[in-house]
Amino acid sequence: MKRTLISLICLAISAAPASAVEQNCRFIQAKADREACYKRQEEELAAKRKPEPPRQSTALESLKQMRQDDDAVYRSMSGICRGC
Repeated sequence: MKRTLISLICLAISAAPASAVEQNCRFIQAKADREACYKRQEEELAAKRKPEPPRQSTALESLKQMRQDDDAVYRSMSGICRGC
Protein backbone atom coordinates (compact mmCIF):
# COMPACT_ATOMS: atom_id res chain seq x y z
CA MET A 1 0.00 0.00 0.00
CA LYS A 2 2.74 2.41 1.00
CA ARG A 3 4.83 1.48 -2.00
CA THR A 4 1.93 2.09 -4.38
CA LEU A 5 1.28 5.50 -2.87
CA ILE A 6 4.93 6.46 -3.26
CA SER A 7 4.89 5.28 -6.88
CA LEU A 8 1.83 7.36 -7.63
CA ILE A 9 3.38 10.44 -6.05
CA CYS A 10 6.57 9.99 -8.06
CA LEU A 11 4.55 9.56 -11.24
CA ALA A 12 2.56 12.71 -10.56
CA ILE A 13 5.71 14.71 -9.87
CA SER A 14 7.48 13.48 -13.00
CA ALA A 15 4.44 14.12 -15.21
CA ALA A 16 3.75 17.62 -13.91
CA PRO A 17 6.65 19.44 -15.62
CA ALA A 18 5.88 17.83 -18.99
CA SER A 19 2.24 18.88 -18.86
CA ALA A 20 3.22 22.37 -17.69
CA VAL A 21 5.50 22.78 -20.68
CA GLU A 22 2.74 21.57 -23.00
CA GLN A 23 0.26 24.05 -21.52
CA ASN A 24 2.74 26.87 -21.93
CA CYS A 25 3.00 26.14 -25.65
CA ARG A 26 -0.72 25.80 -26.02
CA PHE A 27 -1.42 29.26 -24.62
CA ILE A 28 1.16 31.16 -26.68
CA GLN A 29 -0.81 33.58 -28.84
CA ALA A 30 1.65 34.15 -31.70
CA LYS A 31 1.45 31.24 -34.12
CA ALA A 32 5.16 31.27 -35.01
CA ASP A 33 6.20 31.28 -31.35
CA ARG A 34 3.74 28.51 -30.51
CA GLU A 35 4.99 26.33 -33.37
CA ALA A 36 8.60 26.96 -32.32
CA CYS A 37 7.68 25.89 -28.79
CA TYR A 38 6.10 22.67 -30.08
CA LYS A 39 9.16 22.00 -32.22
CA ARG A 40 11.45 22.36 -29.20
CA GLN A 41 9.25 19.94 -27.30
CA GLU A 42 9.44 17.39 -30.11
CA GLU A 43 13.22 17.68 -30.23
CA GLU A 44 13.47 17.22 -26.46
CA LEU A 45 11.24 14.14 -26.59
CA ALA A 46 13.20 12.69 -29.50
CA ALA A 47 16.46 13.21 -27.59
CA LYS A 48 15.03 11.45 -24.54
CA ARG A 49 13.70 8.52 -26.58
CA LYS A 50 16.83 8.10 -28.67
CA PRO A 51 18.48 4.82 -27.65
CA GLU A 52 22.08 4.83 -26.58
CA PRO A 53 24.34 3.87 -29.49
CA PRO A 54 25.65 0.31 -29.23
CA ARG A 55 29.16 0.03 -27.96
CA GLN A 56 31.08 -1.57 -30.76
CA SER A 57 34.29 -1.81 -28.79
CA THR A 58 32.60 -3.96 -26.15
CA ALA A 59 31.03 -6.19 -28.79
CA LEU A 60 34.32 -6.45 -30.66
CA GLU A 61 36.20 -7.35 -27.48
CA SER A 62 33.69 -10.06 -26.60
CA LEU A 63 33.97 -11.51 -30.12
CA LYS A 64 37.76 -11.57 -29.85
CA GLN A 65 37.53 -13.32 -26.49
CA MET A 66 35.12 -15.90 -27.90
CA ARG A 67 37.48 -16.54 -30.81
CA GLN A 68 40.40 -17.09 -28.42
CA ASP A 69 38.30 -19.50 -26.37
CA ASP A 70 37.27 -21.39 -29.50
CA ASP A 71 40.89 -21.66 -30.64
CA ALA A 72 41.89 -23.07 -27.25
CA VAL A 73 39.12 -25.68 -27.44
CA TYR A 74 40.08 -26.67 -30.99
CA ARG A 75 43.74 -27.10 -29.97
CA SER A 76 42.78 -29.30 -27.03
CA MET A 77 40.51 -31.41 -29.20
CA SER A 78 43.17 -32.06 -31.82
CA GLY A 79 45.27 -33.87 -29.20
CA ILE A 80 42.50 -36.34 -28.44
CA CYS A 81 43.02 -39.73 -30.05
CA ARG A 82 39.94 -40.69 -32.01
CA GLY A 83 39.23 -44.35 -32.56
CA CYS A 84 42.39 -45.66 -30.89
